[in-house]
Amino acid sequence: MNTRHNINIALIEPEIPQNTGNIARTCAAVGASLHLVGPMGFAIDNSKLKRAGLDYWDKLDIHYYESLAEFLEKNAGEAMYFFTTKAQKNHTSPTYPKRVFLVFGKETAGLPEELLLQNRESCVRIPMRDTLRSLNLSNSAAIAVYEVLRQRDFEDLREDGKLTKYEW
Repeated sequence: MNTRHNINIALIEPEIPQNTGNIARTCAAVGASLHLVGPMGFAIDNSKLKRAGLDYWDKLDIHYYESLAEFLEKNAGEAMYFFTTKAQKNHTSPTYPKRVFLVFGKETAGLPEELLLQNRESCVRIPMRDTLRSLNLSNSAAIAVYEVLRQRDFEDLREDGKLTKYEW
């Protein structure tokens, strides 16, 4: 099975271009699709965004939406998990389905509470100490996608390393 198009990361109203660029790079590295939902806090041609994604933009499957309503309408019926600090369930609790959307909110406010209340059973959180507000968005997306990949035994991903100059 090819992971491309089966794992989808959705960013709802991202505000920091470097986070989005880092997430784009992660998506390219693992074969996940990236869904960007506006309004965004930066222009898509932002140099910081491109620099964070480096030379991976041509290897990225990316989709754009004007609003959360458009994203939800175009992806109705898809399995979605909403990452939030407000969830009761741990992000490792679900068995993620073959095709899944991992949905994240904007850096300063997270996902809208109405959306979370409507999808309470699909809300998950990444455990952390209670003395901080939240993890960095790009770190959270990487943690989430790698949990899905771990559950799939890292299917279609290279697990061995290659040294170019030295031997172990």
